[in-house]
Formats: sequence, C-alpha cells, structure tokens
Amino acid sequence: CANLHHKRPSAGPARSNVFPIISTLPESTIMRPATPSSRFRLLLIAGTLAGFCAPALADWPQWRGPNRDGLSTETGLLKEWPADGPPLAWKVRNTGGGFSSVAICDGLIYTLGDLADGCHVIALKEADGSPAWKTKVGPSGGHAGYPGPRSTPTVDGGQVFALDQHGTVACLDAKNGEKIWSVNLPDGFGGKMMSGWRWSESILVDGESVICTPGGDKGTVVALSRKTGKTLWQTSEWTDPAGYSSVIITTLNDVRQYVQLTGKSVAGIDPKSGKVLWQAERPGKTAVITTPVIRDNIVWVTSSYGVGCNAFRVERKGEKWTTEEIYASRKFANHHGGVIELKGHIYGSSGGTFACMDIKSGELLYRSRSAGKGATIYADGHFYLRSENGPVALIEASSEKLKEVSQFEQPERSDKKAWPHPVIANGKLYLRDQDLLLCYDIKAR
Repeated sequence: CANLHHKRPSAGPARSNVFPIISTLPESTIMRPATPSSRFRLLLIAGTLAGFCAPALADWPQWRGPNRDGLSTETGLLKEWPADGPPLAWKVRNTGGGFSSVAICDGLIYTLGDLADGCHVIALKEADGSPAWKTKVGPSGGHAGYPGPRSTPTVDGGQVFALDQHGTVACLDAKNGEKIWSVNLPDGFGGKMMSGWRWSESILVDGESVICTPGGDKGTVVALSRKTGKTLWQTSEWTDPAGYSSVIITTLNDVRQYVQLTGKSVAGIDPKSGKVLWQAERPGKTAVITTPVIRDNIVWVTSSYGVGCNAFRVERKGEKWTTEEIYASRKFANHHGGVIELKGHIYGSSGGTFACMDIKSGELLYRSRSAGKGATIYADGHFYLRSENGPVALIEASSEKLKEVSQFEQPERSDKKAWPHPVIANGKLYLRDQDLLLCYDIKAR
C-alpha cells in the first residue's frame, strides 16, 4: 500500500488501494462461506490494510491539499466547537520564522522556516510535533517587514521540494532531509517578480517534472527534472514577471495542462513541451496571489487592490484555442488566503467579509461578516476560515447565506499576520503562526 500511495499521480485524487489488493485473492477464498477462522483472517487482512492505507489517504502532501483545491475528503469531523476551540492535541515552537503552511505525509510534517543560520526545510513527527530533521536551503531574511519564507513544501514519492523566499528550489530526501539538488530562479532562469515580496509559490510536482514560476524574459514558467534539477523546458513565448500564485494541473476541453496566473495574464501550458496553449490578458496590481479555479471550461481568477475577479471561457477547435471573458466584477476580490469552488459556487474572503459567487454568472449570492479576511479550506460540509488577525471560524457550506457555526481565538498570537493556510490531515487541524505550530483534534467521537 505504501508503494502504491507513493506512485499515485500527485495531482489526482487520493484513491483507496484496498479493493485492488483484495480482488487479487483466489476466487475460492472470496466466494466460499466464511468459517470462524476465515472470518478472522479476512478481518485481520482488512485491519492491516486499513492501518497501512487509511492514514496516507488522509494526508495533505502539498499546498492546498492533494489536488491544490483546498478540499479535504475527510468525514466524521466535529460539527461545532467549544468557545475556546476544539481540543488541543499538542503545540510546539520549533518551526522557525515565516509564513509557510505545512504539508503532511507518511507520519511527518514539513514546513519552511527561518532559523538563526538561515532558511530551513523542517520536518516534524506528526504524532507530537517533535523534531525529525532540518536542512538549510538558503539564507534567512525577507522584505518590507515580512521576514522568512512564504511557500509550502511539496512531498511526493519520498522526496520534498521547496522554494525559499530568495528563489532557491531544493529537492530533499523526505526521510532524512539529505539534499539531492538545488537551483536558483533569479540566477539560473532570469527570474523576475511583479513586485518585491519575494518568491512565494509552492512547487508543483508532476511525475518526473518539477514545475515553478521564475518569471522574466527567459520564460514565465519552467519545468525541471526531478532527478537532476536540469531544465526540461521554459516558456520562452510567455515572459510575464512572476506573481505569487502557484501552478495547478487541470483538464480543459479534454486536454491535460498546467494553468498559472501572473500580474499580467492567465495561461494554459502543455506539460510535455511547455508550449502555451492559450493565454488571456488579465492585468493585476501590486500582488496577484490566489490560485486559479477551474470549473468545466471556465477559468476563474481573482486578486485585490481594486481589481476583483474575472471569468474566462476557454474553447478549443482542433489545434486552435480561444478565450472569451465572461465577466469582470469587483464584487468578489480575494487578496490572499485562496477560495473554494464547490458545486459551481466560489467561497472565500472578499475584503473583510466571507462571500459566495456563482461561477458561471458572476452573481454575488452573499457577502457577510465572519472572522475577518483570511485563508479558507473545506472539509465535511464546512469551511474553515482562519483570519489573518487570529480568529478561526467554522462555517456551514451554504450558497444561501453565511452560516457561521463556531469561532475561537487562536492562543499565543504572534505580532505578525496569521497568513499560513490552515491544514486538515488525519482528523487534525493545524495552525502555524511563525515558530508556533498548533495541532487540534477535530475528529468527532
């Protein structure tokens, strides 16, 4: 099961590996009536498989979860919280400074943080947050009063891929942190940002390719070999400076592709060649951050600083691709923290409110006050909103109106914004605030 888990596509949904293994049992074993001893053997097999597979299937191995959409498939979670929040399983102060969230895979938690001697990829034990290993990948520091790294590591196939704030991409062994290779985006790829808050993208791993966004005249997006870090392709025909958004994998018009958003445009890229399949001009301002959303053949993007949201219909006839702007609206403007698409509706922060919009029409269904501007993820019928100022809200997933169920104040707040996205993995809710990592038990009993 562990081997199958490592080999599943990083962009695809987590799949149960139990059925294929059970189905390989001899027909006589499956079909004959169960004796007490055979019942015991089958229960033992099922229990063993569940023990190996279930935790892995509930992991959160990369930015915004297994599919980069902020959606968790976990069920059986608490439907409401006490006033001071769900039970705290453990807390630690060993993650360093910065705004990185966490990735969780195979019993380890991975994050990025500034320590005294530089920026490190840090691995902690999922059971209690105790240190497993740490590896320096670059110098410490930040920009404009925002110190430390901003991106989240990606775990895939026994390796960890991370991008520090200075543009260094590193590939490490997931078990011990041994460095396999590293490259620098500004030095090796002419990397250029749209503004000065440094690199914030979370690396995408797709099979043997590592995808990231240096930006600049040599090409906006680059694919690297996961084995060596050498260049596979760079989008020389698309040369926008990099924004702060992360590449996603999607299928549009039956064609698998990468989609990335910059401060100037949004585009789809062929994974094998790096050819730009389609591109739509979409000017942003200051900092374009939020991951794009795809629904059917609609590409929906948003940013703040007076811009709002845009929806593009992407069509294909033969080898020709076209884009059409369906609408542009200032009614929904997500600054950072991301949005969730659920059954044709977009949910997330818009300014200091929590909003819901119909993705096809652009109709704003509601916009109401909750915990404040922040990051949103989804699990088991609820949104988890983590405000940049500290409060965390549990909101029932409804397209009719805001239905906040519970809210609590994060304890031991730092003096920095609470920008790291919340994470749900294996029945736990994780909140990082600079060097503090809080782990809450949100499994219903």
